Amino acid sequence: MVQLAFKFKHREKKLGNHVFLCYLLKELLVYFSIAFLFFFLIFFVNQILLMTEELLKKRVPLFDVVKLITYSLPFVIAQSAPFATLVGFLMCIGRLMTDNEILIFRATGRSYVTILFPVLILGILISIVSFFVNDYLLPLGTVKYNKLYQSILISNPAVEIESNSIKRTQDSTLVIGEVKDRNVSDLLLFDKAEDDTQRIIIAGNTYIAEPSDPSVIMQLKMDETTAVFFNRDKRTNYDFLESENSIMNIFASSIFKPAKTTNPREMTCVDLKRKIDEMKQDENTNPLLMNIYKLEFNKKFSLPFGSLFFAMLAMPIAILFGKHNGQTIGLIIGVVVSLIYWAMLILGQTFGFRNGLNGFWAMWFPNILVGGTGIIFYLRLHKK
Repeated sequence: MVQLAFKFKHREKKLGNHVFLCYLLKELLVYFSIAFLFFFLIFFVNQILLMTEELLKKRVPLFDVVKLITYSLPFVIAQSAPFATLVGFLMCIGRLMTDNEILIFRATGRSYVTILFPVLILGILISIVSFFVNDYLLPLGTVKYNKLYQSILISNPAVEIESNSIKRTQDSTLVIGEVKDRNVSDLLLFDKAEDDTQRIIIAGNTYIAEPSDPSVIMQLKMDETTAVFFNRDKRTNYDFLESENSIMNIFASSIFKPAKTTNPREMTCVDLKRKIDEMKQDENTNPLLMNIYKLEFNKKFSLPFGSLFFAMLAMPIAILFGKHNGQTIGLIIGVVVSLIYWAMLILGQTFGFRNGLNGFWAMWFPNILVGGTGIIFYLRLHKK
């Protein structure tokens, strides 16, 4: 009789765990979806709609603009998922804590591990989906986006000419004054020739003409032009030239990289690993360039799997600080942590590109910090 009662209680406990697991997963998914839409709209408006407005102003066909938006969506999705995991999970568990649902569950004798399990499971699933988007759809979208933008620029070079802006090509820098239609008030050009001769060109009013040569994407008809030519090794010697009217042809090869070269962002993790191995075998490889590829390789994993680390952090923080107004507290904490995490990612990438900070540490340090903090809070929760 005692044995039958024990089996019944054991089955009842397993059934209760299963019901709670399904319930918690459903609630986490609902809050994750809401938070995902929130961050999706932030990144979408900030990075895509502003670009769309500028393109439409310059009379780029609407269908091409829609395609550019579509190709940009994988980037927005990859960026939104980790932050949505943090904020969504914090708000969900905080709400359960405020409504005493966690307390009731704990009163049945179940441990925090039972709560942590579905949280980590969903964090892993979100990370896997996000990794697929980041590793496959993002490179595919980037390649198509760059090709389409290049074709738009060739057909309408005014897209790249913006008022009071600076445009950098492979070997030159163009400082642009006020732009109205195809007229530019002032231009300042810095570039260099193959013999390392430096050139500075200053022009007054400039008209952007449509070239007849297909290899020329932009023809600048400049008035009151001044040009200075000098060698970096002999700066005291220079040539000076003035002209009332002059024409400058800007070739596609000076703006776009050769088709054979591939941007690291256009590669999958397998392609990046293969490229890094090739660069390691080449003694003439620039260490800074190789570190950029390493940084992008680590980013393929660190950003999507940030969802898992955020899930580890969200559960103990929501329980510790969500007793009163847990949903609101979770939202505030989540947004603050997201901003700090985003700042660390930007700083890591900046130091990686400019100062050669190791690509692994540049991309994984924010996750390590988040995961370590989550473990500390969980141990504190476990002691209570």
